[in-house]
Amino acid sequence: MRLTTRTNLALRTLMVCAVNGGRIVRKADVAAAINASENHLAQVINQLGQFGFIRTLRGRHGGFTLARPAEEISVGAVFRRFESDLPFIECFSPDNTCPLRDHCRMSSHLARAIEAFYASLDPLTLGDLTDCNSGLDALLSMDSPLRMRGGAVPCVRARQSRRHATAETD
Repeated sequence: MRLTTRTNLALRTLMVCAVNGGRIVRKADVAAAINASENHLAQVINQLGQFGFIRTLRGRHGGFTLARPAEEISVGAVFRRFESDLPFIECFSPDNTCPLRDHCRMSSHLARAIEAFYASLDPLTLGDLTDCNSGLDALLSMDSPLRMRGGAVPCVRARQSRRHATAETD
């Protein structure tokens, strides 16, 4: 299994937004930070907005930001949205021309395997990937003086959901 470039860029873009909190980020800054083409990134940003992951703002001071907290964005949901229009294998395509389609038992096994893949990513949130990740902060923070030098930025964010989860299990 291999994810598309769109999915990869979508996750990277969301990570930039998460690292930069409620700040409006610009396409050019994100493209430079994640080593992506601005034209390709524009398509991904458009889809992220349509899917409700980011909020876009037009105009001179425009850009985009997360539409909801990073802790509420499931990585599995992002992957599903970006990968859903591409069939994993021909038998999942509406115009399946495989001569084995009426008798092959493999498609049901593949469907379960793909669902298990997404299900394993569902509990993982964008916040899990970005919160208190000093290396990522150093690379993606738009206002970090250490960004260009690649130095570490101390963690100042606390994961509310983890705190609540540990408090409930104690």
